[in-house]
Amino acid sequence: MFSLTINTVFSAAHALSINGVRETVHGHDWNVTATVVGEKLDADGLLCDFHTVKDVLEDITGGLNSRDLNDHAAFANRNASAELVAKHIFDELHTRLDEALAPHARVASVRVTESPGCAATYSPDA
Repeated sequence: MFSLTINTVFSAAHALSINGVRETVHGHDWNVTATVVGEKLDADGLLCDFHTVKDVLEDITGGLNSRDLNDHAAFANRNASAELVAKHIFDELHTRLDEALAPHARVASVRVTESPGCAATYSPDA
């Protein structure tokens, strides 16, 4: 199995409601790692073009950058938790890249780190 990882960073704020109590709005530098996997390489010896994945990942995170995630449509009725931010980015990557990566590769996971030592990963296979 081959895997590629693509990293980017965006800055955004959020406030979680935990047990009915809402936190104070606070910001993070969100480090994002997307992993693409596949068993075969294409005729050029590539799993996929890094630039294709990076461009789409940066477009997705660009829409989250410098804003309060609680105001983003993806989190309208739910917490903008690290877990759900990772799933949102995964879902967007999967939707936008599925055809471009087929038949050799697929988005396997997205890991989001909101502060050192605190990360959430979403993978539909886990």
